[in-house]
Amino acid sequence: MAEAYIVGAVRTAGGRKGGKLAEWHPADLAGHVLDALLERTGTDPEAVEDVILGCVVQIGQQAVNVARNAVLASRLPQSVPGTTIDRQCGSSQQALHFAAQAVMSGAMDIVIAGGVESMSRVPIGLSTALPAQNGFGTYKSPAMEAKYPGVKFSQFTGAEMMARKYDLSREQLDAYSYDSHRKAIAATQAGSFAEEIVPVDVSLADGTTVRHAVDEGIRFDASLEAMRAVKLLHEDGRVTAASSSQICDGASACLVVNERGLASLGVTPRARIHHMSVMGHDPVIMLEAPIPATQRALRKAGMTIDDIDLFEVNEAFAPVPLAWLRETGADPAKLNVHGGAIALGHPLGSSGTKLMTTLLHALERRGGRYGLQTMCEGGGLANVTIIERL
Repeated sequence: MAEAYIVGAVRTAGGRKGGKLAEWHPADLAGHVLDALLERTGTDPEAVEDVILGCVVQIGQQAVNVARNAVLASRLPQSVPGTTIDRQCGSSQQALHFAAQAVMSGAMDIVIAGGVESMSRVPIGLSTALPAQNGFGTYKSPAMEAKYPGVKFSQFTGAEMMARKYDLSREQLDAYSYDSHRKAIAATQAGSFAEEIVPVDVSLADGTTVRHAVDEGIRFDASLEAMRAVKLLHEDGRVTAASSSQICDGASACLVVNERGLASLGVTPRARIHHMSVMGHDPVIMLEAPIPATQRALRKAGMTIDDIDLFEVNEAFAPVPLAWLRETGADPAKLNVHGGAIALGHPLGSSGTKLMTTLLHALERRGGRYGLQTMCEGGGLANVTIIERL
């Protein structure tokens, strides 16, 4: 079987809700990233055989197959197809897996995987709220209700359940979240994100244009004292907005090829996809799946946690990476070394390839060999990807 290689990986800097990226239509934002990926890898647009994008809230401006619309908004020819997938927060990580599977099978040689989410223009929850408000029902079926009576599936509830199950205090969650901002600040100031970020031109109200190239969610004036003052999400809870991922606009993409693709493009691979898997787990606590998924992935790959040089575990809520650290025995110094979604933002459908982009560049900067990425996903799911830097 052929191998799957990553030859390029890019992302936009995150935009805060109503921030610098809010004026960009999501199809145009994704198209802009596709163009940048082609340019940076020197790829002939005609050579791309498919575009697979993750997107969670597929309604309004993100409806009607936003991946195909992004292709039509880019300089890719209209002969290039596109498809949009939803595995909740892991959507673009799954897009990467599908792209890798396509080139490993030999069905295709050159595929783009990525994701987009404009949470300013298409708010989270819109795809469930609108149908319910207009009499079209909800996603929870009678059979699901019989199996999970009275359960309202909620990531916020899951985050509190995680904090209690793993005995993580408010103080621990705040300290971790403060650290996320500190690492993101240090990475930004050191230029660690410079090569992975695609600058985006933004028109301001006064008619001037600025270049957006710094993650907007980072609080450069962050303080632990300020975080401790943030109101709890639940009166008797432990999680606050400060220990949760930020609403974010963004797009990201990776170019995935096999040996034939490498030869036809005349490029050098940057990483090989060593392992990829996905696992279902308890949909009520919901956010715990990365723990057993990581343990199973390492067993299947014939590796131990100490074989991995860097980890990217999505910071949906602070209890997730903290519980993951405790249960896997991973070295905290290898985790989210440039900060995570608490500081940088979580653009839902884009986060998977966003994290992969950061992981690949961090491995290259630090000379590491193996990187592991995982993230919790709605419905109690988790994808795991292990790459080998080449």
